[in-house]
Order: sequence, then structure tokens, then C-alpha cells
Amino acid sequence: MRIDGLIFDNDGTLVDSEGVAAQVLSELLQQRGIDLSSESILEHSRGVRFAAFVAKLGDAYPALGTEAFVAEYRERSQARFRERTEAMPGARAFLEQSTLPRCVASNGPREKIETTLQSAGLLALFKDRIVSAYEVESWKPDPGLIHEAVRLLGLEARHCLLVEDSVAGVMAGLAAGTHVAGYGEVDLSRFDGEPGFHRVRDYAALAELIKRHAA
Repeated sequence: MRIDGLIFDNDGTLVDSEGVAAQVLSELLQQRGIDLSSESILEHSRGVRFAAFVAKLGDAYPALGTEAFVAEYRERSQARFRERTEAMPGARAFLEQSTLPRCVASNGPREKIETTLQSAGLLALFKDRIVSAYEVESWKPDPGLIHEAVRLLGLEARHCLLVEDSVAGVMAGLAAGTHVAGYGEVDLSRFDGEPGFHRVRDYAALAELIKRHAA
């Protein structure tokens, strides 16, 4: 194993935005008479393509009106992201100290990625190295998004480390041929023992992993 470059998921990995998004969704659903907690929403939406999650909501609640619902969510969530998004603990210090090439690969639209990174004070640390699934039309767990991130870095997939906090993201990284650091407290035990999968609970553990394997 040799690590020459880093690919980061955004929501829940670099920025603490998942809870913010889930709260907005819960509020909008409650306004429509649908009582779903932010915790339940987070459990079922983490790492899932947003359109697929909304489609399931539409199937469960036919009166929802998904098109108007999504439009209102996008508007309200952008404002909330600007106000409340913070960096994940240790993320900024790690990025400021690391010299490895890096990029962001997210299932979210570019506007959301840039808004959350800017609010968290991380956008300048990535410059223009951002890959959105909406631009390459490939969403995790499909590996296309990660293939594009590898291409952007100009490296071989086997020498890249994807930092991910979702099952779909880990699947995408392994399928693309990268090593994957399963970050945070999400249950990723199904990947234990998989070649290329490494568990890191926080950025200190990530730094130790990279120290052992950086070129």
C-alpha cells in the first residue's frame, strides 16, 4: 500500500452538514403533515443519492409533491448551510498540515459542496479540486465519481486513499480500486477484512494511517 493522494467525501467527512440537511427535511415534511424525525431521515439518507431518497418519500407519501418539495428544500437548505455548517473535528488542522494532493468527490451538487466548504472554512484548501456526481452523472455506490476524482488528481487509483463515512461511498471506492478509510462512527463493519479497507475513527487516526503508508 502506498498513498500518493487523498479523495474526500464531503458531508459527514469534511463538514458537519448531514444533521443540518436532515433537520431541514424533517421541518419541511412536518409542514406537510408527515412526521419523520431528523434521526430517521439521516439513517435512511446517508450516502444515498438525494433523488432516490426523495423518490422513496414520494412512493410512501403520494401527496408530497416531490418537485416542489425538492425546490423548497434546495432553497432553505442552502441558507441553513451558510449559517450553520462547521468543519468536522480535526479536519481543518489535518488539511493544513497535509502536503498530499487532494480533492473532494461528493454525491451533492457543486453549489452545496462549495457552500458547505466555504461555511466551514475549508473551500480554499481544495481550490478547484471538486468533483460533483451531478456533473459526471455517476452517484455512489457506482465507482464513476471516484474514477473521475482519480483522473483529476492524475494518479493511479491503487495509490489513492478515499476518506468516506457511508456504506455507498466505501463501495464506490473499493469498486474504483482505491484504498478506503472508513471514517467516523457509522457502522461499516461489513467491510472489515476487505482488501483496501481501513477503519479510522477520527483525523488523528487518519494521519497515523497516512504516515505509515505515504510515499
